[in-house]
Amino acid sequence: MKPLRHVALFIVYGALAILIAAVAAYVSYLQDRGDLRPWHSAHLDAEFTAAKRDDVRTLDDYRRLEDRLFEQLRSKVYEKTASLDRSIINRYWSGSLADSTEYPKNWNRTFELDATPARGGVLLLHGMSDSPYSLRALGERLNQLGFQVVGLRLPGHGTAPSGLVHATWQDLAAATRLAARHLRNRIGSEVPLYLVGYSNGAALAVEYALARLQGEDLPKVDGLILLSPAVGVGRVAAFASWQAQLGKIPGLEKLAWNSLTPEYDPYKYASFAVNAGDQVYQLTRVIDQRMTELAGTEGISGMPPVLAFQSVADATVSAPAVVDVLFQRLTHGGHELVAFDINRNTEVDVLMRPGAAPGVKQLLEGPPLPFELTVLQNASPDSEAIVAVRRASGETALTQVETGLRWPLEVFALSHVALPFPPDDPIYGAHPPRTPTAIYLGRPDLLGERGLLAVPAADLLRLRFNPFYSYLE
Repeated sequence: MKPLRHVALFIVYGALAILIAAVAAYVSYLQDRGDLRPWHSAHLDAEFTAAKRDDVRTLDDYRRLEDRLFEQLRSKVYEKTASLDRSIINRYWSGSLADSTEYPKNWNRTFELDATPARGGVLLLHGMSDSPYSLRALGERLNQLGFQVVGLRLPGHGTAPSGLVHATWQDLAAATRLAARHLRNRIGSEVPLYLVGYSNGAALAVEYALARLQGEDLPKVDGLILLSPAVGVGRVAAFASWQAQLGKIPGLEKLAWNSLTPEYDPYKYASFAVNAGDQVYQLTRVIDQRMTELAGTEGISGMPPVLAFQSVADATVSAPAVVDVLFQRLTHGGHELVAFDINRNTEVDVLMRPGAAPGVKQLLEGPPLPFELTVLQNASPDSEAIVAVRRASGETALTQVETGLRWPLEVFALSHVALPFPPDDPIYGAHPPRTPTAIYLGRPDLLGERGLLAVPAADLLRLRFNPFYSYLE
């Protein structure tokens, strides 16, 4: 038996050596990236955290703390920007095209739109690494319709990417609760309160509703509106916490980052902290666990009506999880999912990978669903026209409605980041404004040889606006 034992030990030690070598090579690769800048390393301690909730009790308190935070951003980041980084498109150089602090209004900050008397209240919750700007257009439209609107800047956001090295989902959830209490106090108890969440903000809205169902003393919400909801992410995110921990070791700070990219976007971090992905993953785990605990034989009852919009093509979150984790576990009653299919015109389809964006056919033709389903898709394989195919909750019959919409010739799919932005958005829209006052990123015209840009070409190709925004609105 000894020879077999020796062989087994040899295999184990060999595998361990290969693993160590692979990890060492990966660490070396990550450490070989460009130098960290002030916006990667600055510690802004004026940020709100869950530990400060006893001292920061109101939205006014929150915004006063936010004032101090942006003063720190100025002194610790903007004033530390080296001459080499003083570019016309560097977000952290004062007066650049991407410097939101020089815009007429800095949408990186918490905002409130008043309505008196209010027909309801709306709390806007942006996504991970985003800012309140991502839901600005919806907020302004809802305010025009008579709603009191708060666009909350979530902790770690709107300032410098370093804010997401330390932020936790509990910090974001505590801020959400503070803002919801503020809105309920402002509008009173007789009119409805809605949470509108985009990406990780949608996950925060779901977590809030589930926490209230489990008995937490929170203001009632009357509906959830979710855009590209992050209720499920890729399995690779489960390993993010290990890399984040290694990034805390002196000399290995670069390991705290999945990407180190020039900061050219005024309202979204280009560099992405490993911890940010880990916090999204941890939040999805909490949601899944709570839904499992709350689910009865018929599903979860008492959930506010949920309206969600999801592109079936989503490289950031799991589109199937929106159905499997969330909608399939709800009881019948007022819930609806609107899915945007990819452009399946045969002229475009030849460029697609085999089996791209599957799942729509199964939803439309499978067993009855506990929610209403609407799929926006090509009217036929040779048409750019869009129809809305609907399936009522608990039914198998399909109805089809003309929308008057068409796929733009150059668009083959929506994206995770496109849904909340209208085509006329001045930063991310279909066309640059006639009198631009800021950087325009909707259709960056950059041509040259591959491998030269520090910004991934896939990021520049990604659709940044929603050609079907009018339907969503």
